[in-house]
Amino acid sequence: MKINGNEIRPGNVIMHKKELWVAVKVNHVKPGKGGAFAQVELKGIVSNTKLNERFRSAETVDKIRLEQKEYQFLYAQDDMLVFMDNETYEQLELMTEFVGERAHFLQDGMKVKAESHEGKPLGVELPQFVTLEVKETEPVVKGQTAANSFKPAILENGVKVMVPPFVNEGEKIIVDTGEVTYFKRAE
Repeated sequence: MKINGNEIRPGNVIMHKKELWVAVKVNHVKPGKGGAFAQVELKGIVSNTKLNERFRSAETVDKIRLEQKEYQFLYAQDDMLVFMDNETYEQLELMTEFVGERAHFLQDGMKVKAESHEGKPLGVELPQFVTLEVKETEPVVKGQTAANSFKPAILENGVKVMVPPFVNEGEKIIVDTGEVTYFKRAE
């Protein structure tokens, strides 16, 4: 879909210089001399590089729609993660490094959203919160009741997070997968 340069909004995915980019910041500039333009900060989806470009209102760019599909995480094998499409039962195999550090939060049967363009996966979105058991943490030090004091804890998946002093080993907590931080105690 073609759009004018002044119609680019943050979050739009565009094709520019034969590469996919997401608009991070858009600033509309109307100089005293010459025509108005949009100063756009772009981030490469594949290359992960940043680029600042000017788009005049007369220029057109291709706005890309990414396909989103829900998959179910099946298992990890060596350095591959295997997901299944719940509608077609086709399997999608991705390198663990493609998902990155968040791969530690994948659990059997977890539903994730995969974004792709022309059949090529570009990203995997995990649920915002997961429930995990605390495997290891320090005992509470008597008198350590300051509201903002936290202690390190190692979770069942090996990830280390800071937790409040009242959280003990064996308890289940809810972790924010985006920030990799303690959110709250699980009921």
